[in-house]
Amino acid sequence: MRPLSLLLPLVLLAGCTATPAASFHPEAPMPPPTTPTPPAPPPPPAARTLVLGVGEAATLDDGSRLTYLRLVNDSRCPPGVQCIWAGDAEIALRWQPARGPAQEASLHTNPLPDRGANAATFGPWQVRLEALERGVAPSATLHVAPAGN
Repeated sequence: MRPLSLLLPLVLLAGCTATPAASFHPEAPMPPPTTPTPPAPPPPPAARTLVLGVGEAATLDDGSRLTYLRLVNDSRCPPGVQCIWAGDAEIALRWQPARGPAQEASLHTNPLPDRGANAATFGPWQVRLEALERGVAPSATLHVAPAGN
């Protein structure tokens, strides 16, 4: 028992002289807590002008697709002819969102107050018919912008 009683004070002394791995200094400032930075929001969709031929489609910024389906009607006055009224042409479009059902709408070159429009809203997009070439399958110039702008 005597050797044990000699070792106990030595062990206690060794424990008191050991240096801890990290020392606490009350005068040292604590670093501020870090908060995670939320990811930056995606940039807003950009407005753009598309020129589509009949049957052509374009993918929009949100992954949806806009397709020029067909020329529905063209009663516009031919070039070089003097007409009482300029006439109107109508095209059909389909918008297919990344998820969900498709939507279709017709746009007119010269809409009347009681019939047709030259713009339609598809989900987050407003699509406006800016110009329509002449012919059996005319190309359409469409302005696509976020709805509400």
